[in-house]
Amino acid sequence: MAILGPVLSLVFIIIVARLLLKKYHPHAVLLIAGLAMLLISLFLKNDLPPLKNPTGFSGFDLFAFIKESFSKTNAGVGLMIMAIGGFVAYIDKIGASNALVYVAMKPLKLFKKYPYIAASLVIPIGQTLFVAIPSAAGLSLLLMASLFPILVNLGVSKISAASVITGTTAFGIGPASAITASASSIIGTESVTYFVNHQLFLVIPLSISMMITYYFVNRHFDKKNGFEKSEISNTIQKVDVPLIYAIIPILPIILLILFSELLHIFPIPIKLDTTTAMIISLFIALIFEMIRTKNIKGVFDSMKVFWNGMGNIFKTVVTLIIAADIFAQGLISLGFIDGLLTLTQNVGFNATGIGIVMAVMIYLASILMGSGNASFFAFGPLVPKIAKTLGVESTTMILPMQLSASMGRTVSPVAGIIIAVSEIAGVTTLQIVKRNLIPLTVALLIMLVIHFI
Repeated sequence: MAILGPVLSLVFIIIVARLLLKKYHPHAVLLIAGLAMLLISLFLKNDLPPLKNPTGFSGFDLFAFIKESFSKTNAGVGLMIMAIGGFVAYIDKIGASNALVYVAMKPLKLFKKYPYIAASLVIPIGQTLFVAIPSAAGLSLLLMASLFPILVNLGVSKISAASVITGTTAFGIGPASAITASASSIIGTESVTYFVNHQLFLVIPLSISMMITYYFVNRHFDKKNGFEKSEISNTIQKVDVPLIYAIIPILPIILLILFSELLHIFPIPIKLDTTTAMIISLFIALIFEMIRTKNIKGVFDSMKVFWNGMGNIFKTVVTLIIAADIFAQGLISLGFIDGLLTLTQNVGFNATGIGIVMAVMIYLASILMGSGNASFFAFGPLVPKIAKTLGVESTTMILPMQLSASMGRTVSPVAGIIIAVSEIAGVTTLQIVKRNLIPLTVALLIMLVIHFI
């Protein structure tokens, strides 16, 4: 019977993958699959994940898992993600995001004679912006509204321009990133420390590899498709707010770094979490707006954008995290971790082998789900137990898994960011995925070699 649980967990993974491929609602699929696995675990008399407040009846406990997941998520990562969503919505509304993009992208005009170099440079610039604007869909749509016309005017095809814009969100890094917050929480460290000491050193060579591969891939496919330089004269328009607004989107990063344990610039230790930094930055943005518009009532009314942004993130991202958490608990209860460890150890896999398998598995899961957060939040919590059993640091396994999750989303035809960008660019999702597949797969292989070998 010991082998039955892990086998059933693999069956559920296959079923879930098939349903997601058929575009079933991912929230419902993950939630129901997780509950079904928990129910089967009861019949198999497996140990279920502990509840803080059990009901006294195992049948009701299944649903108590959902309640506790809501409580846990909304009090921690969920609240932070909602604050980020509200902040991103607000800075977009007041034009601060556009100001930042305008200031950051202006140097690209120098590369009019070298359009594909300009397109490749979008990767590191956009990834830097992604640290300050931690919303893949939000950043990509801002770049489509402001940078896309410049690239087309420089002679880059619409497909190539769309591909590099989506490629800027391939790495979910930075203290304000939800997936970074989750990863750092799992391994028990601060987001800023995790970002500076671990993420940066691995992402820099991966970004360089993506710049090179995007340059050759896009130029090759454009030539193969018979693309000729466009004569469209679209140019970026100057923003209608003071350029000092460009600092607002990066205020959370500045605050988190200034008050982190890395600098020790204040005599009295001050710890600032991401959610608090977002709220402080929001009120600074409100002050900016009051000074600019001199309309206090209008500024107060504009806060509705922040609340609506929080609500939109809750109903899409946070609920998905909760569903993924139940799915992960179901896998744990069926003995998925023990089965994976037994299998890999029997075939001679060590910590490196298991780390590579987990990273590749999350990469493929993100492609199927169209969400890097969903796949990472489902499998990320499994890392500490695996790492402890193998006698390695959790960071060794969590970092490539976290990066693989966001990389997989970038080559998923069902990802919201790919769908949104393709509609605005007037191309198909498969055309963008075709351009992204080679650069992201190369980056994945390089990451595994650098990190594990």
